[in-house]
Amino acid sequence: MVVSSQLKRVFFEKEALDYPLGRQIYQQMQNAGQEVVFLQSHNRVTGIPGKSPREAFFQGKSTLVVGVRKTLDFATCKPSAHYQLPLVTGCEGICEYCYLNTQLGKKPYIRIYVNVEDILHQAAILIENRRPEITLFEAAATSDPVAVEPYSGSLARAIGFFAEQEWGRLRFVTKFTCIDTLLKLKHNNHTRIRFSVNTDQVIRSYEHRTPRLQHRLQALSKIVASGYPSGVIIAPVILNEGWQQDYKALLDDLAEHIDYQPGMDFTFEVISHRFTSRARSNILEVFPQTDLPMDEEIDRQYKYGQFGYGKYVYTNDKLAEMKALFKEEISESFPQAVINYLI
Repeated sequence: MVVSSQLKRVFFEKEALDYPLGRQIYQQMQNAGQEVVFLQSHNRVTGIPGKSPREAFFQGKSTLVVGVRKTLDFATCKPSAHYQLPLVTGCEGICEYCYLNTQLGKKPYIRIYVNVEDILHQAAILIENRRPEITLFEAAATSDPVAVEPYSGSLARAIGFFAEQEWGRLRFVTKFTCIDTLLKLKHNNHTRIRFSVNTDQVIRSYEHRTPRLQHRLQALSKIVASGYPSGVIIAPVILNEGWQQDYKALLDDLAEHIDYQPGMDFTFEVISHRFTSRARSNILEVFPQTDLPMDEEIDRQYKYGQFGYGKYVYTNDKLAEMKALFKEEISESFPQAVINYLI
């Protein structure tokens, strides 16, 4: 195992060594020469430097915590799934627009939970309680679990678990490409793997420390070839100058990489850029030179969301133009593909 070059420090809860996965990760870190520090108490992470908001943010992004998930009450995950599957929290990618910038504190470290069997056992209970309805779990609601899959193997274990669940399904989305260990697993079409993609310009400008578009599309093509239900999230769609040509080129590139056949289980989620006042404030603290379009007076309207707070979205005419373009281009290159969201 090669330890990510982005990691500057690794913390362990002592209880993590009571679990096989905890001992495995600890040994991997030792073999890689990575210094490990043990935390004094559960869920209290100290020792991450950072005096300014920007320094604290980047130091947190370079920190891994290995611990035990004590709370097995799963959060809901509307509207995309019934529950979150809490295998990992946090992400080593640094996307300027990410909503997690307002969710994971000033030092947003990555955390791996080692009691995977406890987590999956709780998922089994929730599945049983809802049968004969299908229960859907999202493993990437507050993380990108693929980024740490080389350390955790948690997704591989979860895919195997859900393959055996008549009434349970798993889904997750990623920008990362270390998916080779998932390709030969028995998944029984019960796990959907989606890739988050965007134009080259958006990736270069705002999605730091993440794989380039071509690498993501190559990984997605492997997922499709392995028979997984799959798809893409195109988000956030940023309507900057020339956006029409850029997103048409993205969809053309996607079509070239995957052998799409009508009737294939392939989905689209297309989500326009939006922001809250709180998110804008946090983003500007960490990225003071950002050119993310966050001027509420330019092509924006204020809209209340389903979760009780408002956000700035594109004006109706801009959104109508965006929706028309994606509907036309997707229907032409991906006939019969399902568009779950176009918002």
